Amino acid sequence: MKTQYEGKITLTEYLAPSGELLHPLPDTAPDRETLLRYYEKMVLARQFDNKAIALQRTGQLGTYASLAGSEAIDVVTALQMTQSDVLVPYYRNHIMQHLRGMDLADVLLYWGGDERGNSAEAQHQDLPNCVPIATQCLHACGVATAIKYREEARAVVTVLGDGATSKGDFLEALNVAGIWQLPVVFIINNNQWAISVPRALQTIAPTLAQKALGAGIRGEQVDGNDVFAMHERVSQALERARSGKGPTVIEAVSYRLSDHTTADDATRYRSPDALKTGWEREPIKRLQTYLHQQGAWDAEQEQALQNTVADAIQQAVDRYLATPAQPVASMFEHLYAEMPRSLRQQRDIAVAREEETS
Repeated sequence: MKTQYEGKITLTEYLAPSGELLHPLPDTAPDRETLLRYYEKMVLARQFDNKAIALQRTGQLGTYASLAGSEAIDVVTALQMTQSDVLVPYYRNHIMQHLRGMDLADVLLYWGGDERGNSAEAQHQDLPNCVPIATQCLHACGVATAIKYREEARAVVTVLGDGATSKGDFLEALNVAGIWQLPVVFIINNNQWAISVPRALQTIAPTLAQKALGAGIRGEQVDGNDVFAMHERVSQALERARSGKGPTVIEAVSYRLSDHTTADDATRYRSPDALKTGWEREPIKRLQTYLHQQGAWDAEQEQALQNTVADAIQQAVDRYLATPAQPVASMFEHLYAEMPRSLRQQRDIAVAREEETS
């Protein structure tokens, strides 16, 4: 008997939950300025989450999916991407969309039920939010195919949750990405929960990254709460994609500190001890502690940042709340090339009722 194939999955980590370095940083580690930018945008993401949830609780926003606990994954990835790269997001990637040019008011507009927030000009060639689980992986492969066909030095990034790795769409996307050597980076936000289903019940595989091996793709695991590890592995994966060296699967290990969405109550299925451990490992405090230990951050800077971020978010909220609602007829548009009679009748009834109540 001989071994035909033997693979391995590496785990990259540098920064411990205590803020101490586990081992020396590489020469390619982000400098102080970059670390401060990561920290500022992670704080923005956390505050925006808190504000959005408050808006939902007071009836000013629809169901909202929090990113709490995964800020390092999204912020580092978005800031490593170039403008020519393409983001194919799922429903937690609000801060990525913002860092790539989207107004936070448009993010709120989308979650407020207004599709204009899902087609903002600032999105450029980035795709809109994807809510169905894992289908964005196939969309990303479609975009990547076009990029490869045109021989462009660009990368496509798509993000998915741990639950999405159990879907056929994900496995099919890996297969075509491997066969065609597409310039796509799959980032799995392994936040340990697929709504109420824990990671242990998702798959018996020791890692999620190893699912890439069956498709002949490079797969690796990263501490998703560690900005140093995320910076190193994402930047290398993006460079491999842009230089025609094929796809990468990165499993970023994190923990969902929030409910699945504002329509969920995680206390019904998650233990307080597990949540407490998650908070002890979260990315923002970890980086803040490191910066403080390096003499790069203090309480005065922290307060100034919190105030600046709060002001920016409130301005976005004000813009969102001041946006006039679309006429009711708009919900019937863009559905058919030629609107069928039955739909025209429904539109006319809806418009008439709108006029009666206005």
